[in-house]
Amino acid sequence: MRALKFGRVAAVSGAARSMVVFVHGYGADGADLLGLSDALAPHLPDTVFYAPDAPEACAGNPFGRQWFGIPRFDGSSQAEAKAGLAQAAEDLNGFLDARLAEEGLGPEALVLVGFSQGAMMSLHVAPRREVAIAGVVAISGKLMFPEVLQAEAKVKPKVLLMHGDQDLVVPFEEMQAAGNALVAAGFATYGHVMQGTGHGIAPDGLQVALSFIADRLGV
Repeated sequence: MRALKFGRVAAVSGAARSMVVFVHGYGADGADLLGLSDALAPHLPDTVFYAPDAPEACAGNPFGRQWFGIPRFDGSSQAEAKAGLAQAAEDLNGFLDARLAEEGLGPEALVLVGFSQGAMMSLHVAPRREVAIAGVVAISGKLMFPEVLQAEAKVKPKVLLMHGDQDLVVPFEEMQAAGNALVAAGFATYGHVMQGTGHGIAPDGLQVALSFIADRLGV
């Protein structure tokens, strides 16, 4: 298991009772999403925010990081991508366990917020943990290997799917595909379409995400 570098923003109140972990996309790093805490923290004063860097240098962007290779971007094979996902899932799980222990929190106090490849990671990791986390916000991503979700899911945290309907990087149709698979597997799943938005996070999406996070953390 590889240790992940990370950024941290302390709880405004000084006493963390919950945690949000941002999981960044392909070719970015943790700092790319940690700035979202500026908008969220005033409404979540008892929440500590973390944003780890993915474990590998990005083959498609030498200045960024990746959780696993993407064949159509970097020429990796499907087998390499699948193995990379499995290894990165172990890394992220280890990171989550370590940070929860350090903050003295249980998994029920954790929400994952993933963007693009980070959404793929979040949707893959959360159902396979031993104890359910509070929830997952998956933005502009997809569900990897939906055909095995029902068999491999150990827990079923609530999920919010968000996607821009003009996304040219991860097709908008992936939102419905993920939602169908999650609902079929028994997950309470919510969706929000960011109209006129490409591969990004619109203000209305951030507001919906905040409402979901606050609800899941009991704020």
